[in-house]
Amino acid sequence: MNDGNLILSPVAGRVISLADVPDPVFSAQMVGAGVALQPAASDGPVEVRSPVAGKILKLHPHAFVVFTDDKAGVLVHIGIDTVKMKGSGFELVAAEGDRVEAGDLVVTYDPAAIASAGYSDVVPVVLMDSKPDSVTSASIGTDVVKGDPLFELP
Repeated sequence: MNDGNLILSPVAGRVISLADVPDPVFSAQMVGAGVALQPAASDGPVEVRSPVAGKILKLHPHAFVVFTDDKAGVLVHIGIDTVKMKGSGFELVAAEGDRVEAGDLVVTYDPAAIASAGYSDVVPVVLMDSKPDSVTSASIGTDVVKGDPLFELP
């Protein structure tokens, strides 16, 4: 289904512009261009899936980077300032160095843990080292389910 150039949604939710992310590193596109998701409300753990096929280059409880065969790094960052939670509320399902397909489960998290810590659970999905505004998405302002296309690699 995925031609390799599509970045798929790692979670269900509403697609928002990076400009609307409450963190200047993402809103100013310092890490790269992309979109973010406001995850759909959930009473239990949220599954975060790989947006692309490739190798997990970096894996932290709150974030991971998948390096595609075309040498593109795609960052999925779960929440804002959630690094301060030191992994609490997160469970790693995959391991750094694993090969994943688009849609493979990588991390689960407890949205209540992020909320009780006082952080946003918004999920930026960023093409690492890309120029600002180099990614466009027709999905902004729409609700998506896991696996829906978010944007194409430029």
